[in-house]
Amino acid sequence: MERDLKKIVEALLLSTSEPLSIKALLALFSTYRESVVAMEPESEQVSDIETVEAGEGIVPPVKKKDLEIVLQAIMEEAEADDRAYRLVEGSKGFYLATAPQFSDYIRLLRAEPKPMKLTAATLETLSIIAYRQPVTRAEIESIRGVSVDSPINRLLEIELIEVMGRAELPGRPIQYGTSEKFLEFSGIVDLDDFPASDILTQVQIDAFMRKDAGDDSVLSDESVGLAKETEPSELPLEETFVEVDWQKENIESDAFLETREGETL
Repeated sequence: MERDLKKIVEALLLSTSEPLSIKALLALFSTYRESVVAMEPESEQVSDIETVEAGEGIVPPVKKKDLEIVLQAIMEEAEADDRAYRLVEGSKGFYLATAPQFSDYIRLLRAEPKPMKLTAATLETLSIIAYRQPVTRAEIESIRGVSVDSPINRLLEIELIEVMGRAELPGRPIQYGTSEKFLEFSGIVDLDDFPASDILTQVQIDAFMRKDAGDDSVLSDESVGLAKETEPSELPLEETFVEVDWQKENIESDAFLETREGETL
């Protein structure tokens, strides 16, 4: 019995909504092969196994290279023929997804809201977490120079980041890292696929983060009914004076402590 490996793999991908890894596919084909061999008469099993090993049996083994070739062919054909679906490689395996140009129709069919958008501040915070994880809130703020409470809360809400643990520092601050959903959002399979941060500027890193997300898959505060994040330049004059007074108070306090230390010495 001749088999069309490509069609079998396509059928398997169509039959499930879960990603299929190459490891899982290899295990499935191995189990199928064993079940077919077991159904053969005992007198024929030995000769059948021998021919299988020679690559001429009814149920020849499927190798990793065979699957890689087939999956690549399915991926390229879907693109070249402009089919209604695409084969996507995610962090957990391969899966079929509808082509991006049909997203508006599918959204209407499912009565789903329009995709949200990430603000510049949230995207910058996400890129810092992606490159420096696990990272604490204070470490992110030291890089950005401003509070990151709102961006972190938003990223946690949409599950692009998650709590990784606590740092071995005073107060045991929470450490953040990216989630599995982040890999899908950024269109990469593994964090090792990120370009090296030491050869990219922040602008280039942000551009990379936006590369596969596109305008329609980015998130914003306004799109989910939250207030727009206030930029420092938009703060009311009263709040600006409060910030200045707070900094002045800290400076005076530090100077007082230094004076006391000098007197003690």
